[in-house]
Amino acid sequence: MKNTEKYTRNYFMPPYPCFKWTEKEYIDKAPVWCSVDLRDGNQALVVPMTLEEKLEFFKYLVKIGFKEIEVGFPAASETEYEFCRALIEENLIPDDVTIQVLTQSREHIIKKTFEALKGAKNAIVHLYNSTSVAQREQVFRKSKEEIIDIAVSGAKLFLQYAKEFEGNFRFEYSPESFTGTEMEFALEICNEVLKIWDPNPENKVIINLPVTVELSMPHVYASQIEYMCENLYKRENVVVSLHPHNDRGCGVADTELGLLAGADRVEGTLFGNGERTGNVDIVTLALNMYTHGVDPMLDFENMPETVAVYEKLTGMKVNERQPYGGALVYAAFSGSHQDAIAKGMKWREEKEVPHWTVPYLPIDPKDVGRQYDGDVIRINSQSGKGGIGFLLQKKFGIDLPPKFRETVSYAVKDISDKQHKELLPDEIYNAFMEKYVNAESKLKYKEVHFVQGDEYEAKLTIIQNNKERVITGTGNGRLDAVSDALRRCLNITFTICSYKEHALNTGSKSKAISYVEIADKNGVITWGAGVHSDIITSSVKGLISALNLSDIL
Repeated sequence: MKNTEKYTRNYFMPPYPCFKWTEKEYIDKAPVWCSVDLRDGNQALVVPMTLEEKLEFFKYLVKIGFKEIEVGFPAASETEYEFCRALIEENLIPDDVTIQVLTQSREHIIKKTFEALKGAKNAIVHLYNSTSVAQREQVFRKSKEEIIDIAVSGAKLFLQYAKEFEGNFRFEYSPESFTGTEMEFALEICNEVLKIWDPNPENKVIINLPVTVELSMPHVYASQIEYMCENLYKRENVVVSLHPHNDRGCGVADTELGLLAGADRVEGTLFGNGERTGNVDIVTLALNMYTHGVDPMLDFENMPETVAVYEKLTGMKVNERQPYGGALVYAAFSGSHQDAIAKGMKWREEKEVPHWTVPYLPIDPKDVGRQYDGDVIRINSQSGKGGIGFLLQKKFGIDLPPKFRETVSYAVKDISDKQHKELLPDEIYNAFMEKYVNAESKLKYKEVHFVQGDEYEAKLTIIQNNKERVITGTGNGRLDAVSDALRRCLNITFTICSYKEHALNTGSKSKAISYVEIADKNGVITWGAGVHSDIITSSVKGLISALNLSDIL
């Protein structure tokens, strides 16, 4: 292949050899399992689950034995928030089951997260922020110290809100993109959080070390986990958790070696659903242990039911060759395979052997309820502002300012959340145009004329309450003059905070789009946009749109 020189190894080994895990042969006991099907898995679905579907899935996860279940990101959408509240208020969480929720290290998000958990008997509140070199340099453009400050401020807020809200809370912290982080820095940031939370035997803290993106062979991850386990603050009071994704197809191997290296807990999904190539597949992990004679503490004795429930609620399909659950994994087409299996089954009957050793079948199909014979950004309620902004820019030429992009993203995600569906590009474009562009609900623009002297004088014709008015104002620029006219003649107060404009396309018939950000006297921000063949008119329309969308008029 070409361009091999483009790629390099973007992971970090520990500062000293960590290979004690190689002395272990197999995993001799089940880890603490945490299903993230309802959050990490759900956000990767083309059409995220409805409230009713999430409730059904939650009940099934309880049925098959999960004691820790991540139920969502309550601050991300109303559906996620209401789902969390429904579980608590309708008393749907068994006493031995702990729900988990995710939050970024931002105060308003943390506060809403604790609001969603009010009254929970047992809840894990999961804090995360990205720590890798790539994320620090390219995405956040922050120093190590600034990244630590993000984590520390979030950890302190956890303590504050845990006291303010009723509930029994445990804390979890993830240095997201752990595998692309220098190990010494990953340890430093985790220990800073641990020192704030100060775990003890009665109140242990979870440190989750995710393979957010697979960057290495599995043995590297195992060495990273061993290093962290040996050096974490108050390790005896820390539950070390794994959250592998499957970019290199090694999610199961990463997890198994990470458990050998000292981890205590695994976050994953049924059949590996999740972003990109997916999360680690808990079904495979559990049944791999089962084939070694270790009780996984999860019940997959009715695999056809598990597959059916998963496919119904996620809309995903279990591949025919998926380990343990696929439709064809217990079928043999090769004659020699058929022969060997038949002879192996006969040998078992003759010898009455206690252990399963049938050729080509690592597990007895009957033990899982089976018989031997037997494109690119797409938008939904889980999407971020970056994806929505990218799509609008690339497909429609709408280059939103970063702050406006965030506002638009919340509006778009709210539509998707309420409709419980993916939004196509044209639907996103139409939603943006209808809500923010040339808005005329209270005040309508008719025309404007300018006279330039020492200052600009604007003569603006508007329609308000079905009555046409001509108002005038002055300013050091055209938009400033229009703003002056609107303030004085309508007796309103606002400030233009920012303004941006650009052509929507090229050619003689090109239109311009303008984005205007205003603030009322209390500092409340509103955005509006204007589109017109004349760039000055588009800016005036953008300002009037913002006023119409605000509570100023």
